[in-house]
Amino acid sequence: MSHSDSKLKCLDVLIIGAGPIGIACALECKKHGFEYVVVEKGTLTNSIYNYPLNMTFFSTSEKLEIDNIPFISNNPKPHRNEALEYYRRVATSNHLNINLYEEITAITKTDNQFRIVSDKGNYCALNVIVSTGFFDIPNLLDIPGENLPKVMHYYKEAHPFVMQRVVVVGASNSSVDAALEIWRKGGEVTMVVRGAEIGERVKYWVKPDIENRIKEGSIKALFNSEITEITKNEVVVNTPYGIEVLQNDFVIALTGYRPNFEFLTNLGVHLSDDGKMLPTYDPETMETNVDGLYLAGVICGGMETHKWFIENSRIHAKIILQSIIQKEKI
Repeated sequence: MSHSDSKLKCLDVLIIGAGPIGIACALECKKHGFEYVVVEKGTLTNSIYNYPLNMTFFSTSEKLEIDNIPFISNNPKPHRNEALEYYRRVATSNHLNINLYEEITAITKTDNQFRIVSDKGNYCALNVIVSTGFFDIPNLLDIPGENLPKVMHYYKEAHPFVMQRVVVVGASNSSVDAALEIWRKGGEVTMVVRGAEIGERVKYWVKPDIENRIKEGSIKALFNSEITEITKNEVVVNTPYGIEVLQNDFVIALTGYRPNFEFLTNLGVHLSDDGKMLPTYDPETMETNVDGLYLAGVICGGMETHKWFIENSRIHAKIILQSIIQKEKI
């Protein structure tokens, strides 16, 4: 479909998001002969691209496969670069119709059709699948100084933090990986953790490592603590033993991320009001309360972003396409 078509031909399916689950949805559309397009505001598998350079997946490679296309890894747990290569090859070798660096700005529904406006053109679609993940919007600390240049909510690699005093906020997988890597590369690391211990979902082969580094004093950890203020050269931490002021060069606040709930509500999707922001959808079909609008992947979990990941949501593509096929038969 050309962006410049004056009379838009209505696609069967428009997929928002070109992560692994969006790619899986595209493969299913192609398999069933549907006219489709995937629209992605960043690069292919944008979230994985933004993972730390040396990141290792929790899952084994076969659990990251989509559509039974083999994912061969040199390691028991694949690395970020291997995953990028795999999904890149799946998309290119299957000639999937994916438009990158294009952001959806508005979607309206009239009769049984969705009208989609992006920053590059217009579309019409009978069905829309939202598989946008959750990695774009960080959970903020909401404290003074969070907007300083030395504060970041994403971590890429350790080198910039050599010989620097670094505070890592959180005790999740990403926080633990960053703390260990920065310490090993010569940074002075203090972890500030709201809870009483390292997170229970931390990768089982990493958890003993971080706990031992804390025990021996190589990495300092302030548990049951929260940062209350960040200044150019310091971080103020409220601990069970009173206020502690740390000399500091960088703050890496890996406090998690959230889906774009505003985008969902603008589409008319109902969200739960219990703080979990769970979107309304039928688990049998993945269709939301808006007819013809489907959810796939981690976005289904609302704020509970740990509930869905590649290995347990890749099935969503088949479920959705079966629903669309069944509705066409009616």
